[in-house]
Amino acid sequence: MGSMDQPATSMGAKALTVDPEYSVIVPTYNERPNVAVLAWLLHKYLDELVSFEVVFVDDNSPDGTANAIKQLQAVYGTSRIRLVCRPGKLGLGTAYAAGLAASSGRFIILMDADLSHHPKHLPDFIAAQRATDADVVAGTRYRLGGGVAGWNLTRKLTSRGANLLASFLLGARTSDLTGAYRLYRRGALCELLHATTSRGYAFQMEVIVRAQYSRLRITEMPIVFVDRLYGESKLGMGEYVQFVRGLLGLLFGL
Repeated sequence: MGSMDQPATSMGAKALTVDPEYSVIVPTYNERPNVAVLAWLLHKYLDELVSFEVVFVDDNSPDGTANAIKQLQAVYGTSRIRLVCRPGKLGLGTAYAAGLAASSGRFIILMDADLSHHPKHLPDFIAAQRATDADVVAGTRYRLGGGVAGWNLTRKLTSRGANLLASFLLGARTSDLTGAYRLYRRGALCELLHATTSRGYAFQMEVIVRAQYSRLRITEMPIVFVDRLYGESKLGMGEYVQFVRGLLGLLFGL
């Protein structure tokens, strides 16, 4: 990963002279068509609001995602766009941990790379955290104002039913246990990642339930989840099986 003497500012990016307040961590695997749009949207909604960096964690994507991110560094600068390259798919939790280690922000935003988590919601996340002094702001599809676009009725009912079942069995007070769009206070996320052992959908459930059990301050923010526009969905029967196994593991292991 090369460095530049002076980052380009034609896209509105500003060179960072101090550590950013917010770090956006984005795991990637075969997301080449999406990363440039995501970077542009993040700058559109955050550049005039807060100081921030974007940390992409790429698991050796065969479609050249890492090269696309390096091109973004040439546009926005390496202080704004960071890249962590890993040798393969090593799991979501370790991707977040790698991104956290490479980041500097006091607050950490976790989101997907496939544009299903629209950056337009981030000003509301930030405002909610500031208003409530929350340790975690969790995006939810299941509060008033939230929802899902691009899913058929069967998939919507399956997702909602799975969340209701998990919430009931685990005693969770949050409405969207499997959602991955969240803002964390840095110290809170460090503690949660250190304690969490689950993978896949169970990972998101365990993190938010552990946050509740640890008496961290959690607030929810309605979001509209949009099914991916480009690339192939990574959701399949294996993920549903993983969800059930993970839920059972949490039920008897937490």
